[in-house]
Amino acid sequence: MTGGPAWYTSAAMSEIAKQDGADERHMREAIALSEAARKRGNMPFGAVLVAPDGRVLASAENTIVTDRDITAHAEINALRIASKTCTPQQLAAATMYASGEPCPMCSGAMIRVGLRRLLFGIRAAVATPYLPAAAGAMVGSVNCRDVLALAPSPIDVEGPVLESEAKVPFEAFAARGAG
Repeated sequence: MTGGPAWYTSAAMSEIAKQDGADERHMREAIALSEAARKRGNMPFGAVLVAPDGRVLASAENTIVTDRDITAHAEINALRIASKTCTPQQLAAATMYASGEPCPMCSGAMIRVGLRRLLFGIRAAVATPYLPAAAGAMVGSVNCRDVLALAPSPIDVEGPVLESEAKVPFEAFAARGAG
């Protein structure tokens, strides 16, 4: 699939997804992945990359601890998975559902693949107090909209979406640690 007919813009995809409940369903998938990441000892982030036709191209958790890779954020992991089987056009036409507001690195990767739509759950400023200081100073200090505004083509950013639900794995992470 190469993104659908010319009229099938990200705004049209957004409206269709809202009407059939797909946005909430995929965001809840990302939130469930964030809880799974937390239970595995990673920071509580999850991401789902979805094609315009509703097909999930990739889903991933944050795996920075278990993979011992500081770049293994959920969004990056999802893009890595999808890039192995998708064309650049398919990646650009997809929607990223992220349980947490993407950091500057993940936002930069979204710009690099030409993504046109992002929905995120918990705002970075809300999530940061639940994370260890060692998580990095950038978390919560840079709004993803500021980074994504640097993209050569506009990126539709919606968030926070289901923030109270997206906050639950962060609260559990802080209360009981990663385990």
